[in-house]
Amino acid sequence: MVGTRIASGRLAPRERLPASRQLAAGLGISRGTVVTAYEQLAAEGYIESRPGSGFYVGDIATDGLALSADSSAHGGSEPIVDPVSAPLTHPGYPDSRLFPARRWARSLARSARLEPQTMLAGQSRFGDLRLRAAIARYLADWRGLEVDPGRILITAGSVDALEICLRTLTTAGDKVALENPCYQPLRHIAENLGMTIDWLPIENGATSLPASRQPPNLVILTPSHQFPLGGAMPIQRRLEFLQWAQARNAWIVEDDYDSEFRYAGRPIPALASLDNADRTIYIGTFSKVFSVSLRLGYLIMPPPQVGDFEATLARFGVKAALPCQPALAGFIDDGDFYRHVRRVRRIYGERRRLLIDLLQQRLSDFLEFEDHQAGMQITTRLAAGFDDREISSACRAEGAIFPPLSEYYGDSSGNQGLLLGFCPYTEDEIRTHIAVLERVLSRSC
Repeated sequence: MVGTRIASGRLAPRERLPASRQLAAGLGISRGTVVTAYEQLAAEGYIESRPGSGFYVGDIATDGLALSADSSAHGGSEPIVDPVSAPLTHPGYPDSRLFPARRWARSLARSARLEPQTMLAGQSRFGDLRLRAAIARYLADWRGLEVDPGRILITAGSVDALEICLRTLTTAGDKVALENPCYQPLRHIAENLGMTIDWLPIENGATSLPASRQPPNLVILTPSHQFPLGGAMPIQRRLEFLQWAQARNAWIVEDDYDSEFRYAGRPIPALASLDNADRTIYIGTFSKVFSVSLRLGYLIMPPPQVGDFEATLARFGVKAALPCQPALAGFIDDGDFYRHVRRVRRIYGERRRLLIDLLQQRLSDFLEFEDHQAGMQITTRLAAGFDDREISSACRAEGAIFPPLSEYYGDSSGNQGLLLGFCPYTEDEIRTHIAVLERVLSRSC
């Protein structure tokens, strides 16, 4: 894949590649594997080795022949996404270079040595019981939720959890309420399952209550930190949603995807912690804090529906991989997970401060934003006259990824803006990307 990126020109000639130790640590593999891969690329002429300095991209002509071969080999003209570099460029991802690879490897090795059977055969469709107990303790400490581990279901991330909820609590043709704007994969899941979507606009920082005469059976919210606009739902609106769900026998799915990243004060209590009627299904994920590639999350099932959720898993299968679950349980119990959260929150906070300073110093004539002191990106609104899709595309061509805000809306009411990430980038990378954005905006005036 790296050779493909070099041949297509997506890695610039003479660009320095990551040091083998750094890349091995970031990917959780041995340094020997990285060195072997680099040597193979050097043998094929894609990169060159400079003694005492490292490996660099070779000066390869990216003419039409090379690009045509790249496209035809993969059956189309769509860009090839390199799984190694993708987590470093998407603004909503964590920085994989901060992954605690050595401590995680020790946890995996210990789990494989002491309880190898638990990595291959589970006793419950809901996942490893020790991990579910560790999550219950974590939720009590962090989110103020007292949960029986028997009500926790391990999922393959938040998207899997959302799909399980929709399959369990709704049927094709039901109406589902989504925030407008919202996480786009969620919209696609609902549409693919035959749901009718009731869009809930965000007004004055709060999601509007469903207003239709035929109310939805289920509403999906991000109350602790609305995605993608940011901000927390006011307590009064939270209580109104709970009253609405109880009065109509409807469900609320609370997607608490990045609650760990609050940079001032304590985390805002989960909506589910206020629910005394068991109408809220709480969803959490380890992807934003720990590793995107881990693909593990969880949801809390309402007591009367535990059997229904188990029936859904029996019918459609379990997607959450079992081998990492015992290791993750040990990682949490030993305190390594908490130490990692504290470390990355400090680093992300420093990067966020830098991004805000750069926006205020260099881009205040082009865009505006609210600092919600939380999350993994800052959502900006562009000044009149700019097209966020055009700006995003021009920035992408220069290596800076700023998704357009308008694409997250379910209708034509979308605002023109950009999502600016800071978590997966070093301070030098943030400066470089903001320079690209400033240059593109200046050209587009």
